[in-house]
Amino acid sequence: MSRTVSFTQMKDGTKDDYALLEQLERPFLAMTADRVLDEMKRAGEVTLEGYKLSRLEHGLQAATRAMRDGADIDWIVGALLHDIGDGLAPQNHDRLSAEVLRPFVRWDVAWVVEHHGIFQMFYYAHHYNWDRNARDQFRDHPCFDSCAAFCERWDQSAFDPDYDMLPLDHFAPMVREVFDRKAYDPAVICEGRVTALTA
Repeated sequence: MSRTVSFTQMKDGTKDDYALLEQLERPFLAMTADRVLDEMKRAGEVTLEGYKLSRLEHGLQAATRAMRDGADIDWIVGALLHDIGDGLAPQNHDRLSAEVLRPFVRWDVAWVVEHHGIFQMFYYAHHYNWDRNARDQFRDHPCFDSCAAFCERWDQSAFDPDYDMLPLDHFAPMVREVFDRKAYDPAVICEGRVTALTA
């Protein structure tokens, strides 16, 4: 079998072409956790402009707080990676971060990460003459309380350079476990079910 496809347009691909691509893609997919962890390490090289810590430290602090609160692995990894999209998409980092997580975590965790940006506005929007209650448009959503609690307990409070946060190596096995799951497994996603942030 050739190591490259025969086509120059996808519509002309053969069954053998797509079997090859599937075979070659497997190792790449298996390294998703490594790429995510590498992105977090790069985030450690970027101090948040005006803040007292790096993007990595913010994620580590949020995840450490979640873990110490007794959260499960999905919430902990969600807290760690909730801003992973910030480097590429600062204006909609919450949505990009959620899409990184969505195939591998529960539905409610992905929803919270996707919407945490607008919920975080509660803490600062009034200083810009914006609507700090913009999150109220989701008041009737089943994940509203989870997102509000996520922001209050783990996100808005995670900007303290003196907080005793755990290192990335502590969370790496959890990241690997989550990203080793079968993508979009209904048994993991649990569409429509809301879980408590802590046990």
